[in-house]
Amino acid sequence: QVKLVESGGGLVQTGGSLRLSCVASRLIFSEGYMAWYRQIGGKERQLVARLSNDGSTDYSDSVKGRFTISSPNGENTVALQMNNLRPEDTAVYYCKAGWAAAEGGSYDYWGQGTQVTVSS
Repeated sequence: QVKLVESGGGLVQTGGSLRLSCVASRLIFSEGYMAWYRQIGGKERQLVARLSNDGSTDYSDSVKGRFTISSPNGENTVALQMNNLRPEDTAVYYCKAGWAAAEGGSYDYWGQGTQVTVSS
């Protein structure tokens, strides 16, 4: 079992910035990835940004140019720098970590979520 602990959410005005952080209880980037998702109300969680163990990144179109994902230690942490925030970025943000299983399939773990609220 892997535990993910997020921090950094809060309330910010439109145009402001926040930095989310997530720490995993084991080494992730030797073989896996870490990512940020967000969920608005009862809708499905959607990918915001993903950082793979080869250093490649993926972003949703809605955050490209405003959000940056990185790993401060390259081992078990991931950060999401969010700039120029908009009211539509308001959501619960979840950290996710995973890697492929030798026997097929994958191991995937989620954090508890952190609320980000952007006021207009």
